[in-house]
Amino acid sequence: MSKLSEMLVGYSDWLGYGHPDRAARWAQRLEVNRPEILYFRAHLLPACPAYVARPGPMPMPDGVPDLAHPVVATSPALVLDALARARDLQGWKMFTWLSDQAPPHEPGFLAGMPVAVKDLIAINGAPTSGGSAAVDGKPAQRDAEVVARLRRAGAVFMGATNLHELAYGITSDNPRFGRVVNPVALDRIPGGSSGGSAAAISAGIVNGALGTDTAGSIRVPAACCGVVGFKPTYDVLPRAGVMDLSPSLDHVGPMGRTVADTAAVFAAMLDLPAIPAWQYRSLAGRRIARLTGYFDHPVDPTLRQAVAEAMSALAQDGANCSVAQIDGMDAAPSIQFNTICAEASATYSELLQQRGEALGEDVRTRLEIGNFLPGHWYVKAQKMRRQLAENVNAAFGQADFLLCPTMRVPAPPVGAAQVEIEGASYPLHTAVTQLTMPFNLTGLPAISVPWNLTPDGVPLALQLIGKGGSDWQVLAVAARLEHLSPWRNQHPLAQQS
Repeated sequence: MSKLSEMLVGYSDWLGYGHPDRAARWAQRLEVNRPEILYFRAHLLPACPAYVARPGPMPMPDGVPDLAHPVVATSPALVLDALARARDLQGWKMFTWLSDQAPPHEPGFLAGMPVAVKDLIAINGAPTSGGSAAVDGKPAQRDAEVVARLRRAGAVFMGATNLHELAYGITSDNPRFGRVVNPVALDRIPGGSSGGSAAAISAGIVNGALGTDTAGSIRVPAACCGVVGFKPTYDVLPRAGVMDLSPSLDHVGPMGRTVADTAAVFAAMLDLPAIPAWQYRSLAGRRIARLTGYFDHPVDPTLRQAVAEAMSALAQDGANCSVAQIDGMDAAPSIQFNTICAEASATYSELLQQRGEALGEDVRTRLEIGNFLPGHWYVKAQKMRRQLAENVNAAFGQADFLLCPTMRVPAPPVGAAQVEIEGASYPLHTAVTQLTMPFNLTGLPAISVPWNLTPDGVPLALQLIGKGGSDWQVLAVAARLEHLSPWRNQHPLAQQS
């Protein structure tokens, strides 16, 4: 047994947790996160207050009506077709629960729109399991608030979607319900944790879906599956009835075939009476900066080319384009690691103690290692987080919106633990979440939009970020990005809008 394993055994025993047989797994996982730990240890304690996650301002639209598509196009036949397709594709493990009939709907502005809901967001009468055998999964007694709002707007709930267990991972390879298949690239991961939601849209079953995002769990699966995924400003949407993972990082948000579908679901989640006027006719006068530095290296060359193409197209649409580098961004992975580990382990402390053996191995280990990180590291992380947030906000002095790839690589192969980028090997989580999680740390609105395909048909996605509360403006610019993209002319889902 290694020296680290021996120390962890003693510490676990002192904590009253025990399980010495698991020490090798703890040590192995901590080795995976060695870069984050070493960076954090070497960083001085900032002389500033700790970051406090607070709800952002209510987003206000300032665009024009969607004259081409004033309402969501749905019909009773579409709902029946959606259920039939979902049943035909059950082998793709996109759902943990499906409605046994076409549910009735209210006469709201979503007008019978088929919607799927991630299985940690309560749907009245449906089981809520978090994708885990350790959770009882009893039928919910009431809707989560965002589900209740969608119901009032006329949404029809097809079912609950599969996910990475407890939303704590990025592959959506679920030990209880099976591995979610990526409909557009069968040999690639669908991303996580909202993999089932993204796949259900990509497979043409639903127009929109709900997900949650703690380090990229809406935007990453959207990027992998070639759909749109929007993480709104922190807590502009209520999380009542949504299972927590890391409360200061958790966001609930919409996903859709297109930006317009995503915006329609967002309007319902805000409890608006109608879809507001939100779109832009062009990007004249909008300042958009391409993020460099941390966001530009390492990056797969196909994504670097996609960013360059997008910036050129945005400039031709009237945008004032520039470049921006955010100071201190290299600290983000360490801050994220020390924040999510502490908060997730606190959230599921009792579950781990009482039913840890029912958890999947990867999630159990991640929850366990949170017990070994010193408490003062969490405080230090929040001070570093305050510095990071100030640096990110400073970037908006020269730009209204920021642009970068959603991930450092296109969707990695199923089963990959390491990913090669520009001749070097990186852990899977580095390749997949490093560009999304800074905006969970700062609570800013961010959206992933498909741009193009690799030569072998894997989606290439770009991420657009705005100031806190500029959610509708982010959606408006994203709609222009989508309109300008090669993806719109190549993919049937985009052409349906």
